[in-house]
Amino acid sequence: MNKILIWSVTAALAGFLFGFDTVVISGADKQLQLLWHSSDAFHGSVVMAMALWGTVVGAIFGGIPTNKIGRKKTLFWIGILYFVSAIGASFANDPYIFAAFRFIGGLGVGASTIAAPAYVSEIAPADKRGRLVALYQFNIVLGILIAFISNYFLKDIGENAWRWMVGVQAFPSLIYILFILTIPESPRWLLSKNRDEEARKVLFKIDPSAKLEDIMDDSRENGVTKHENIFMKKYRFPLMLAFLIAFFNQFSGINAFLYYAPRIFEEAGLGQNTALLSSIGIGITNLIFTLIGVALIDKLGRKLLMYIGSVGYIISLGLVSASFYYNWGGLSVPIFLFLFIASHAIGQGAVIWVFISEIFPNHIRASGQAFGSSVHWVLAAIIPSLIPMLFSEIGPEVVFLIFTLMMVLQLLFVIFIMPETKGISLEVLSENLTKKNIKKHDIKETSTAGIL
Repeated sequence: MNKILIWSVTAALAGFLFGFDTVVISGADKQLQLLWHSSDAFHGSVVMAMALWGTVVGAIFGGIPTNKIGRKKTLFWIGILYFVSAIGASFANDPYIFAAFRFIGGLGVGASTIAAPAYVSEIAPADKRGRLVALYQFNIVLGILIAFISNYFLKDIGENAWRWMVGVQAFPSLIYILFILTIPESPRWLLSKNRDEEARKVLFKIDPSAKLEDIMDDSRENGVTKHENIFMKKYRFPLMLAFLIAFFNQFSGINAFLYYAPRIFEEAGLGQNTALLSSIGIGITNLIFTLIGVALIDKLGRKLLMYIGSVGYIISLGLVSASFYYNWGGLSVPIFLFLFIASHAIGQGAVIWVFISEIFPNHIRASGQAFGSSVHWVLAAIIPSLIPMLFSEIGPEVVFLIFTLMMVLQLLFVIFIMPETKGISLEVLSENLTKKNIKKHDIKETSTAGIL
């Protein structure tokens, strides 16, 4: 188990770079807009959102290298993309070059949401899979927190503070590249490429008592399975699940908020310094409640965490909307947004990457991950890019009200559609979720309970 934990943590470090890359731009937001005299529309859709469009492309096509060259090699090249992005963006002298290098980093983010959860889910025992895959999310929020702290301490070093903010990511990227060289390839991926002896050796390291034959049938990429794709009729249910959980994740407004946290706090009447400190508080809250979610995901299950998160979303976002509408001022908006972040961290934040990595069969898992990640990141690119304009046109109170109503719909999804997947082997999940009728979406483990 110690080896599995070390390998899982190493792969999940891609999430740290994801979180850092996503949020570090928030500290440079207004400085870059003033430096290049950008309009709200150009600044939001190009300078700020280009990394997200890179993430969309990375998510759409990231399944290809994850399937073709393997999980490990894909994770290695993701580290290279992060490193190049950090160095290039920090030396950029105009918004177009800056946006181009941010796009490269986005490619790494998008691909990491496929390769890292797929890798960990394929090496983890069924009863520990939730918390091990959730380490990816933990690393995301740790990266977010470190980015907020880094931005705060770098903000006063001069007119080139933004260069240091985006460039410092090169250091953890280099460390990650070296670490990823130490992990083995996924045994399920090796089986899919008919590399049985290599798979047997890795599986023996994971669990000497495990039998290769237990995971062989569903991992094979021969016969009819190699011609299958996620859009076939029998995969309609897992496809719908991946779409809906990704859709609701972004319509909570989480990425819009993380990208513009200081701006939102300033809109609520806080000074710039207080806004940046409040952003650090958001990062700490996110980290604490993600740890709680990781600890509970294999005990309470994915579905109960989503219940808790959905109710918390509705309450907190409704209060944020009311705060802007009634001009409550003071610390009301930060406090309600802390509740929002806590709700996200313990619900969607802890569950999404675990859930999507579980619901597709082994031979199309990377493609299924790519689909869910693509939905997530298309919306994550569109919604934040509209925030500056929407705040100006309809006001933050209406924006947060829309997010509140969307979370009511998420609650209905959790109640009536979402199945529970905790403690069930990937092969049994594959068998049950591809059936046409799943009675009350109640998935039962069978005799394969002991396999990975």
